Amino acid sequence: MAFQFVTILALVAAVSAGVLPVQQVYHAAAPAQLAVAHAPVAVAHAQPIYAKPDDEYDPHPQYKFGYDVQDAISGDTKSQVEERDGDVVHGEYSLIDADGFKRVVQYTSDPINGFNAVVNRIPLEHQLKTVVKTVAPVAVAPLPIAYHQHH
Repeated sequence: MAFQFVTILALVAAVSAGVLPVQQVYHAAAPAQLAVAHAPVAVAHAQPIYAKPDDEYDPHPQYKFGYDVQDAISGDTKSQVEERDGDVVHGEYSLIDADGFKRVVQYTSDPINGFNAVVNRIPLEHQLKTVVKTVAPVAVAPLPIAYHQHH
């Protein structure tokens, strides 16, 4: 009985997942069921929509921004600078990875070359020293032997 139940559930799952095709049945509507409109129908004529020009559109955008986070409590350290002149963007960001390396990414983007990035990983000495100082040898105790009585 359990085998039949599992087999039926597997077939239902296969059909639901689209693995097994299910033939769809279509029925044509009977002509008597079609609705016929006898009253005149009002037709709305589309009026042209004039777009208001965007006063804030800048055909040659330019900006410079940056931020720097140095949180001694959480250890969160990251920064970014970016500069845009038209369709050309240059920037750099950095952060401290969990493995004690500083990741520095320098990137550029322009319509000709697309997005390009150079990633450098720099080991941090103070991070490595802290890890070495906190790691202590672990004493390994012998495992207890389990005794079983056979009846």
